[in-house]
Parts: sequence; C-alpha cells; structure tokens
Amino acid sequence: MSNPILASAVVEEEVPSLVRPEVHSEPVSLSRAMASEWIKFRTLRSSWAILIAAVIGLPAIGLIVAYNTRHITPSIAPEDLGPSATMQGFLLGQLLIGALGVLVVSGEYSTGMIRSTFAAVPKRLPTVWAKALVFAVVVGTTLTVAAVVAFLSSQALLSHYRPGYSLTDPGVPRAVFGTAMYLTLLGVLGGAVGWIVRNTPGALVSFLGLILVVPVIFGNLLGNWGKDVAQFMPGEAGRSFITGLHQPYMLSVGTGLVVFLAWVAVAVACATVLLRRRDV
Repeated sequence: MSNPILASAVVEEEVPSLVRPEVHSEPVSLSRAMASEWIKFRTLRSSWAILIAAVIGLPAIGLIVAYNTRHITPSIAPEDLGPSATMQGFLLGQLLIGALGVLVVSGEYSTGMIRSTFAAVPKRLPTVWAKALVFAVVVGTTLTVAAVVAFLSSQALLSHYRPGYSLTDPGVPRAVFGTAMYLTLLGVLGGAVGWIVRNTPGALVSFLGLILVVPVIFGNLLGNWGKDVAQFMPGEAGRSFITGLHQPYMLSVGTGLVVFLAWVAVAVACATVLLRRRDV
C-alpha cells in the first residue's frame, strides 16, 4: 500500500509550478506612487476646474486692479501702488487652491478609494509624499505661469497711463514668484488638513477657519495682543512675504516666510503621524 504523504511530496517535487506558484510583484516606490497620483489628479474634472478658475482669477483680478489704479488719486491706498498690487488675485487663489489641496486628499475618503490606495501602498507614507509632490509640481508650475501673465498683462495696461514695474525691479520677483509659491504651499497645507480631518466638509471648514476666520477674530476683536497673535497665522505670515509694503502688525519678509514654512511642515508632520496610527 502506497504512502499518500510520500506520493504528495513526489507530485510537489515534479510539478512545483502547480503547488507553489511564484508571484512576481514589483516593489512600491515613490515614483510609482507619484504615477498613480498623477493619474488620479488628471482624471478628475473637479481638479482642473478649480485650478483653471485660479489661473483665470489671477490675471483677471490683476487687470481690474490695474484699471482701477491707472490714475493716481488721494483715494488710492499705498498698497495698491506697489509691485504686489496687481497680484491681489491671490486672495481668490488661496481659497481655490486651498480647497483643491483638501479635496485631493479628502475626496478619496469620501468615495472609499482610500482603501484601495492603501492596499496598493501598505506603508501609506509614500502616498502622502506622492500626493504632495504631484500637487506641488502641477499646481506650482501652472500658477507660476499664471502669476507672470497676471503681472505682465496688468503692467502693460498701466503703462498706457503711468509708469509701472518690470520683472527686474526690486521686490517684483518676490511678489510674482512668491505668490505662486505661497498658493502652492497653501494647497499642500490644505492637503495636510485633509489627511488630519479625513472628511471633506470638516476639512474645508477647518482650513478656511485657519486661514480666514481665526486671524480676523484675533486681529479685530482681541485688541493689540490679538493682532500680535494674528500675524503668526499661516495666511498672514505668507502675505507678509509676498507683499511689497510693510504694514503695522505684519511680520518681516524673512520671518513671515519662516513662520509660513513652519506651519506647512508641522501640518504635514502631524498628518503623517496620525496616518500611521489610525485605521482607514
């Protein structure tokens, strides 16, 4: 009588491909995660709709400001005559790009796609870096072009009425390219809020509150000490870097940049820590 265990071992040795099939899987890398995130970004209509709105808003508002300030009158505020005056489209852009940063992350939680994402990238952190890098490259490049177009077109309009500025004038590169950088990093901050809150309405409210509501409450309702606190909020710190005119209760250019970058770095760090500790 034959030994069934021995027979099984013989069959396994003769036909190893049937008993122990080899599974070839390529390791997850940051470049592959970025390729996946790029596909997600470019296939979502909402992403491009929001980005296009910001791209149109920057030069449109710049042209409106240039037209309204083409003649210098006593009623025009000094900040409307500086090199950063025609870059005021960032006020609309910070809402749109911040919301885009939130939606790029929280949208996956809303649809449940985040489970598939983390099944493909079990370590999770490459997804955070990939989303941030794809967002920064796409949005940063697009907004840099939009900012240059906004500045050049508005200065061309102003040149028909009064002297304006060129890209080589002192403070202009910081105002133009700094605006694109500020908006891009603000979107990264919005993405970090999305990772932390994991809910689209809650993340949007949290982001808008941090950028718009909290500085107003501290700056307008709590006296001088509130103004001192408000200038360290991310929106106010970023604005102190791109503005061409220093105002009271506004950080210096260098300090504002450092504080703003610190906000972004701390938010992303908190998001990564929570992402590793929490379930999907």
